[in-house]
This record gives sequence, structure tokens and C-alpha cells, in this order.
Amino acid sequence: MSNLESNVHRALDILLPNIKKRHQDSSEPIILGITGLQGSGKSTWASILVEILNSEHNLYTITVSLDDFYKTHDELIAQRDKNTTSKLYRTRGQPGTHDEQLAKKFFKDLKEYRGEGKLRIPSFDKSRFNGEGDRAPESDWLSITRKPDVVVFEGWCVGFQPLPNAAVEEKHALAVAGKLPVGTPANHELSHLLEVNENLKSYCDAFMAPQCFDFFIHIDTNDVRNVYTWRLQQEHKMIEAKGSGMSDEQVREFINGYMPSYELYLDQLREGFFEDKGRMVRVVLDIERRIEKVEEL
Repeated sequence: MSNLESNVHRALDILLPNIKKRHQDSSEPIILGITGLQGSGKSTWASILVEILNSEHNLYTITVSLDDFYKTHDELIAQRDKNTTSKLYRTRGQPGTHDEQLAKKFFKDLKEYRGEGKLRIPSFDKSRFNGEGDRAPESDWLSITRKPDVVVFEGWCVGFQPLPNAAVEEKHALAVAGKLPVGTPANHELSHLLEVNENLKSYCDAFMAPQCFDFFIHIDTNDVRNVYTWRLQQEHKMIEAKGSGMSDEQVREFINGYMPSYELYLDQLREGFFEDKGRMVRVVLDIERRIEKVEEL
């Protein structure tokens, strides 16, 4: 067993008794959310969770990514053109670039699905339009013909919850004063941060509030600046394997698109996603991605 598999087991074992009890008590699919910083290995964690639950616990498990709910290419371009002065909407990623009604409908259909006919899972093709991406044709979407026991729902901002406007204003002021670890909210106009916050509220109203999940895993770090190191390492490995990739400066700019939300919303998530205990695990990684702490929240 690899170190990463061992780490996933360590986190999952805390939740397993309650997952199995929930499976016995309800016929609806269990929604297990997982979020993690860029470069933390979130997507790999999600795939390992699926493998463990399927092979070791006989729980039919699938994974769904927030990325697959992106708006169509035309809608993304319209979003960008509507926010020409906002650096946050130059590319896809932020709350507001996903189709929350598509996500809401999928999770509603999933909840009601009993294995009759096919349930299609939305898909986004990131390779289309020279990397700008577009929603894949529905005929290309994967489908299931059996009700899943567990659905692992992963995404970089899954679990983030909107803040009162005054809290966003306070964080922005702290960033301007140089009192946040990285200070990236200071690179953006307050109105643009408030727009993301409003879009995040729409996500939570539609499909991403705590009541939409049964369990949650948060892959965190002891220093948010580690994200730059992790993502650079990932890009260097990809360049070794494929011969091309982003420059170090491009990687830093890429991370800078996500860092304002990390600095705004992580503190709240670290306090716990649910009101009751036993449903969330926070895994804290050091600069080498070694587990520093696992805590039940």
C-alpha cells in the first residue's frame, strides 16, 4: 500500500462507521464531498476513495467533479465579456462559471434514481476551443444503470460557504494592509470579490450547502503558500512526461486565480462544515504533503 493510499484509509476509517450506518438506514445515495487545495492530490484522493469503498466495503461508489458542471463555452465567454475588468473571470473556475441549475437537476435526479434506465453524468471537455473548454455532447456523457451507494463529489471550492458582505470587506482590508498570509484579495476590486461571494451563495442555494452532503473530507495545509510549491511540482512532472506545460510564472498566475477564495473561505471551512460531529474529517498536510494532523470536526 502506498503512503497516499494509507493516508486515504486513515481519513476514511474515521467516517466509515457512520457511512455504513447511513447506508443501512437510507436508500438514497450517500454524498461524500471532498475538497482540497490545488496540488494537494484531491482528485487522486477521490479516485482512491472510490476504489476502497468499491473493493473493500462492497459499496458501489462513483465520483462526480464540480468541473463537469461548467457552463458551455458560449456561456463562459459571455461571463468573461460581462466582467471585462474582473481578473477573476478571465478563465473558468470561479463560482459563477458553473451551471448551478444543471448541478441542481443532476443531484435531484440522482436522489430519485432507483436504477431504472440510464442516469447520465454531465461532462466537460477541457480540450475544446484550444483549452478554453466546452460542455461535452450529452451523447458522450458517462451513464450509470445502477443506483450508487456512495457518490464522491470533488471540487476545489466544494464546501466553501458565502460570507456576509462585511466579512468580505474586512478580509479585503486586511489583505490591503498586508495582514493575510499571501494577500491576494488585495489584487482585486472589492466589488469583484463580492460578486464571487454572491455566486457562491447561489451555488449553496442550489446544490452545495451542508444539507446537500452526508459526509465531507477537507484536505488542508499548515501554510496556504505551500500550494505554489505543490502546483509547480505537478507542472514540472507533466513537462517531464509530455514535453510541454506552463512556465513557473504561468503556474503562479494560475494559482493566483484561486488564492483569493482560499484566503476568504478556508477559515470558515476549518471550523467545520456540519453542525454535528462525526461527518467531517480535516486532513492537514505539510510542505512535503505528509499528514501533520487528522481531525474529526
